[in-house]
Amino acid sequence: MANAEKQDRGQLRVDVEECKGCGLCVEACPPKVIALGERLNHYGYRTAAYKGTGCTGCGICFMACPEPGAITVLRVVNRVREVQAVSVGASECASS
Repeated sequence: MANAEKQDRGQLRVDVEECKGCGLCVEACPPKVIALGERLNHYGYRTAAYKGTGCTGCGICFMACPEPGAITVLRVVNRVREVQAVSVGASECASS
């Protein structure tokens, strides 16, 4: 399968104000699409950052994160790439 045809199955969002930069999500991520960023948040922590592509939507990073609300994982629900808000790690449920 060509790279142009391969699509992400998930999307990762990191709340940089909640992330404490422990790196547990980086170690837990199977496709290795999370890294610690260079910028510091207002607490002085290097926070986790999504590399932009490759997320499988598995939610392992969410489960490994000790900080509630720091990571949200959204799963892509179809080929049109609509993102399901009621997903692994979503802090708020959106009604459809």
